[in-house]
Amino acid sequence: MKFKFIDLFCGLGGFRIAFEKLGGECVFSSDIDKHVQKIYKLNFGEFPHGDITKIDAKDIPSHDILCAGFPCQPFSMAGRRLGFKDTRGTLFFDVARILKEKQPIGFVLENVKGLTNHDNGNTLKVILNTLNEIGYNYRYKVLNAKNYNVPQNRERWYCIGVRKDCDINIDNFIFPKEEVLKISLADVIEPIINNDGYLISSTCKRNIEVHIKKKNICISDYTLAYDIRPSRCHFTTGNISNCLTAKMGTGGSNVAVVIKQERKLTERECLRLMGFPDSYIIGNGYQAYKQIGNSVVVPIISRLAENFIMLCNF
Repeated sequence: MKFKFIDLFCGLGGFRIAFEKLGGECVFSSDIDKHVQKIYKLNFGEFPHGDITKIDAKDIPSHDILCAGFPCQPFSMAGRRLGFKDTRGTLFFDVARILKEKQPIGFVLENVKGLTNHDNGNTLKVILNTLNEIGYNYRYKVLNAKNYNVPQNRERWYCIGVRKDCDINIDNFIFPKEEVLKISLADVIEPIINNDGYLISSTCKRNIEVHIKKKNICISDYTLAYDIRPSRCHFTTGNISNCLTAKMGTGGSNVAVVIKQERKLTERECLRLMGFPDSYIIGNGYQAYKQIGNSVVVPIISRLAENFIMLCNF
């Protein structure tokens, strides 16, 4: 049976790549960022809808699975109900109101690892209580990209859920098993980039050199430097990159540097570190780096999707 899904806060469409590969049909997508919308259109042939807070849930097509990588925001704790009404004013409220209105069979959510202790645990408590209140059973877990054949140290919170009145036992859902890392930075990083636009400044180069000497670091062809400042600089160890973040889109020294090539990682290399195929069309510059840093790790979503589809017997 072909299933239908929606792609909320769709970004570059990592959820869509995973679920379409399994035979799903995306019937609705949404993202407020106009730059993201253009890239999404280039890759999937449609402009996502805009601001989800302004879209009536009744106007969203019926679907089987809701997918959302929503931002982590604090809730108002004034009433201390720790439920649906406390979510107003946040983007999770829009996830919840759509689930409540459309009643899909299930959902897959993604967020930063920090959600688990954000606001002393109150944020997660409100989310879980709300999901229960609107009729869903759920399971969640923090997974790291480096354990799923993606050479990036990126921990994220994943939550899957199914409607309580469906004949589906959520306890039968299996989170994907960790895998041996077979892809390394050598598979991701190009040996030569003939584009001066990626070269680092003399100041950045000097800062890196100072910290290499201070820490007595042994540099390989694929060692990366990141968070480069006069007062600090971090280096990758082994064959795993640091966590890519949206800060890459703010310029400066926020994009990791391939030390021996004296250049920043390219947008394509960063996409590879998120598990996107090389066929994916991406822009360049700060907006592209920001979009990549905000994206989901495609191989993890793919593995979650496979197990979820099996659970729901689509």
